[in-house]
Amino acid sequence: MRVLVLGGDGFCGWPTSLYLSDRGHDITIIDNLSRRKIDVELEVDSLTPIRPISERIAVWRQVSGRDVGFISLDLATEYDRLVAVLEDIRPEAIVHFAEQRAAPYSMRSTHTKRYTVDNNVRATHNLLTALVQTGLDVSLVHLGTMGVYGYGWSGSAPIPEGYLTVKVPTPDGELEREILHPANPGSVYHMTKTLDQLMFAFYAKNDGLRITDLHQGIVWGTQTDQTSRDERLINRFDYDGDYGTVLNRFLMQAAIGHPLTVHGTGGQTRAFIHIRDTARCVEIAVTNPPEDDKVRVLNQMTETHRLLDLAKMVADAMGAEIAYLPNPRVEAEENELIVRNDQFLALGLNPTTLSEGLLEEGRDVAARYRHRADPTKIIARSVWRAGMETADDLMTEVPDQP
Repeated sequence: MRVLVLGGDGFCGWPTSLYLSDRGHDITIIDNLSRRKIDVELEVDSLTPIRPISERIAVWRQVSGRDVGFISLDLATEYDRLVAVLEDIRPEAIVHFAEQRAAPYSMRSTHTKRYTVDNNVRATHNLLTALVQTGLDVSLVHLGTMGVYGYGWSGSAPIPEGYLTVKVPTPDGELEREILHPANPGSVYHMTKTLDQLMFAFYAKNDGLRITDLHQGIVWGTQTDQTSRDERLINRFDYDGDYGTVLNRFLMQAAIGHPLTVHGTGGQTRAFIHIRDTARCVEIAVTNPPEDDKVRVLNQMTETHRLLDLAKMVADAMGAEIAYLPNPRVEAEENELIVRNDQFLALGLNPTTLSEGLLEEGRDVAARYRHRADPTKIIARSVWRAGMETADDLMTEVPDQP
């Protein structure tokens, strides 16, 4: 298939682009390289050494014999160029990663809040209107987030894949209706993903666009079979307080002898997925598009863990200590999380579990590149609302262990 990967230089986009290329798909990456610019803004680098995109693509050609195209384009601001690219390439599928992906960064300042909304919402809407304008029959796969469901209010009820059947009272009894699962975003970033859902529902219903929305859990891991073929292909490993996902942060902290930073009680339960499974799930979604005007929603996760249990798992495996810090987020201190992912399992996903890959990740990535870590970037500096602890407080105030 001819596939455009929007945001294909990023943490999820790069390994997915190579995976799809390796599987025989004709891949073109569209990216404005904004994630690299944010590294400059935050004065932090990936723990792993990231090569320029041109070098990455050249090395992939050397090791695989396959070409990956690259177009520098900003989806949020270059609408006419986007239309021209679509008409030129005429993709059969589009994978949409091109959104600012970090909840802490989206809450960092007024600027980052506005940037996240401007970039994410405009990019997604420009893409949808461009598909309508060009009339292309495309399978669109969007990377969403489990965070659209919110945390801490569904109790022990399993979270379904996107939709709920509800009963609506009427004068004569009641009617059954299927609705999108109520959204409960916990950050500006998550709010943009809930807005995406509504735009997808409208354009699928009104214009017949074929859309799959992947509600993904927290991604862990760094390497795939493709990115591990040459160090110059290596994927990102973010560990800082804005972009580092929790397990990667724990692994890096353990590798340099820093206490694992658990915010609050650690009783928050989250869904997780390995980066290898992200790439595999995207291919499953691309090759199994919806057949009607209903957005297909898939919960893209493989297991759930309490953050404290996760920290203990890493501490036991790598000989680390745990430190409890104030929680900069507005969230429940503990929550249950039961998630349905029946569709991906039925379509052939064979998940990579933490028990299988944790030590490998700690040894081959976190420990190998620990000399590149900047300990001053570990602490989460973004707070969710005025009046919460400052960054300096978070670095010095450590509550007693629960």
